[in-house]
Amino acid sequence: MSKSNALQLLALLFLHLSSLCHAEVGTAATYTPPYTPTKCFGADQSQFPSNNLFAAAGDGIWDNGASCGRQYLVRCISAAKPNTCKLDETIQVKIVDYAPTAISKPTASGTTMVLSATALDAIAVASPASINIEFQQI
Repeated sequence: MSKSNALQLLALLFLHLSSLCHAEVGTAATYTPPYTPTKCFGADQSQFPSNNLFAAAGDGIWDNGASCGRQYLVRCISAAKPNTCKLDETIQVKIVDYAPTAISKPTASGTTMVLSATALDAIAVASPASINIEFQQI
């Protein structure tokens, strides 16, 4: 391995490890359509990313509405049923709503965030009611 490649690999490893140091642990549930109107952006359909990876913020990250539009990296770390998490998957979600007032009720209340059905399916199998997540604002 060349010195340049070794330095690039070391830099990538450092970035990965430093990002893990700033991650928080919480819980996530899911919700299904209808998703509008939302507390953040009303009925504006452009609020939703084209990949449908979005979420509603729970009380812990709502921040009096300041979380609207924030982006988070999210990964499933555990669930009540073994082998539920896709441990090698990390997704980026956009906060578009406030979970306690969402038009569609979440599968579990009091979670850190409530993921769109597409977002949950990207990091977990069998659509569990809730999962434990690691998340980081970006």
